[in-house]
Amino acid sequence: MLLPEKLVAVLKEKKLVAATAESCTGGLIAKRITDVSGSSSVFNCGIVSYSNEIKHSVLGVSNETLKKYGAVSEQTVREMVSGVLKLSNADVAVAVSGIAGPNSDNTEKPVGLIYIAGSDGKKTVVKKLENNFTDDVRRLNRESASNEALQILLDLAGE
Repeated sequence: MLLPEKLVAVLKEKKLVAATAESCTGGLIAKRITDVSGSSSVFNCGIVSYSNEIKHSVLGVSNETLKKYGAVSEQTVREMVSGVLKLSNADVAVAVSGIAGPNSDNTEKPVGLIYIAGSDGKKTVVKKLENNFTDDVRRLNRESASNEALQILLDLAGE
């Protein structure tokens, strides 16, 4: 069974609802979940917050966090996941922000640096990826991040 199919099955079994807040993955996590038939009963929403303005106005990431740590940071994804949980009333959620490449974002942060936060409202886990792909960098960084995010959701769902 593929990871998205397994996640949807576990969410159904546990009667849980998931949500996503995505930046560098551009909705890929939500797409992979909603590719599974029946996912509408366990997936509430996916927010693609590509700009800092949306991270702030929709997800509630503080301007101070964005200014001090940047969009690609543990602090930002923690606030993103908290925001999407509140917005969606989901049981579990993930948030992702990173530099997919092939070029950097005019910061000192390298291509392939990605932060993923998952939360069930009680505990929040953060994973840092430091990918170093050489070919098809953007696609592979986004796929890598989406795989990790799906696994974090699965772990939070208790599987």
